[in-house]
Amino acid sequence: MRQLIFASFAIAFLGGSAGNAQTGNGLNTRESANSAAATIEKLETAIKSRGLKLFERIDHAAAAAEAGMKMPPATVIIFGNPKAGTPNFLKSPTLAIDLPLKALVWQDQGGKTFVSWNSGGYVIGTIFPRHGLNPPDAAGAEQENLLASIAADAVK
Repeated sequence: MRQLIFASFAIAFLGGSAGNAQTGNGLNTRESANSAAATIEKLETAIKSRGLKLFERIDHAAAAAEAGMKMPPATVIIFGNPKAGTPNFLKSPTLAIDLPLKALVWQDQGGKTFVSWNSGGYVIGTIFPRHGLNPPDAAGAEQENLLASIAADAVK
């Protein structure tokens, strides 16, 4: 159960998987074999199949179109685990400014689709301490394993 508690607070792995690019600033990006729309659907299915709650989609390209501008697809998926997250929000309400988890599905100018997310190490090592929370060291590795499988399902 501890795995799910902390899995709800990061969206990925620390960079050990093939096809994953980590920038050194806690942001991971992985290329998808699918269109942006298909990647979004696969990501949402992977999230739900692991018992996590899908909260919202934010479609930046649609918002740009409403403002009279055009941009390639870029959609943020917001998800988490309220049962696991709520105790942490009760301990530190400001945690809600950084969480729940987010994944960005985006397309570059060349038409390639990607998924980007904050690494588990960044969430556990930077975001949690920022709010006075210190989860066990094992939390990062546990969530990395779970969420790596979510990312892998979304991009294949």
